[in-house]
Amino acid sequence: MIEEIEMRTTIINSLLITVMFLSPMAASAHAILVKSQPAKDETVKEAPKRVDLWFNDPVRSEYKALAVIDSENKRVDNRDVEQSLTDGSNIHATVGDLAPGTYTVRYRVVSEDTHIVTGKFQFTVKP
Repeated sequence: MIEEIEMRTTIINSLLITVMFLSPMAASAHAILVKSQPAKDETVKEAPKRVDLWFNDPVRSEYKALAVIDSENKRVDNRDVEQSLTDGSNIHATVGDLAPGTYTVRYRVVSEDTHIVTGKFQFTVKP
C-alpha cells in the first residue's frame, strides 16, 4: 500500500515537472505605443484639448513623461501628464489653444518589466 502511494506520488510529480517545462513561459516585454489621440501623422481640423497615448500593456506610474512641442520647439502642453485610474495603459496631458501647425509628441514610460520606453510622433492642426 505504501509502495503504491509512493509510486503514484512519483508519477504525479514527474507529470507536474514535465508540464511545467513544456508550458510557455511568460515573457516580459517592453510597452509598445498602440494608439494615440490625435493619431500619428493625423491632420485634425479642430485642435485637441488633450493628447492621449495607449500602450499594449499597463505602464508604471513613476517616471512617465509626455510633452507636446510646436514647430518652433516650444513646449505647449500644460506639464500635467497623468495616468488613467481605470486603464494603466493610458497616459494623457492637456494642451492650451493650439494654433494651426505641426506638433511633435514626445513620451517616456517605464514598462512593467522596468525598461524605459521612449518615442515621438507628429500630428498637424489645420484650420
